[in-house]
Amino acid sequence: MKSLRDLAGLGGLVYSTDHGRMCPGCRQPQAQCVCKAAPLPAGDGIVRVSRETKGRGGKAVTVVKGVPADAVALAQLGKQLKAACGSGGTVKDGVIEVQGDHVERVLEALQKWGHKARRAGG
Repeated sequence: MKSLRDLAGLGGLVYSTDHGRMCPGCRQPQAQCVCKAAPLPAGDGIVRVSRETKGRGGKAVTVVKGVPADAVALAQLGKQLKAACGSGGTVKDGVIEVQGDHVERVLEALQKWGHKARRAGG
């Protein structure tokens, strides 16, 4: 049995029902994080756009991965892409998901906004 002192060294609070995910660095809700502990994703600078249906009841979702941006800029880009496609979606774990099959429309919008975008998958 571990003591409370041993458990405190594991990082503390991870999730709160009031605020959602907590930052391990500053122990604030991730939306109000002051230390910005999550680094930018390291990649090759190419944004990959694909269509997925797995695990979604057969519904198509356009997935955008590899955007070199912080969480705030990624959320803003997700909002712009959803508006350009006229559909809903979400931004989670550095991945933008737009509901529906909008691969071509998303590729055009990303290239127009200066991103190096490629189609991934079939």
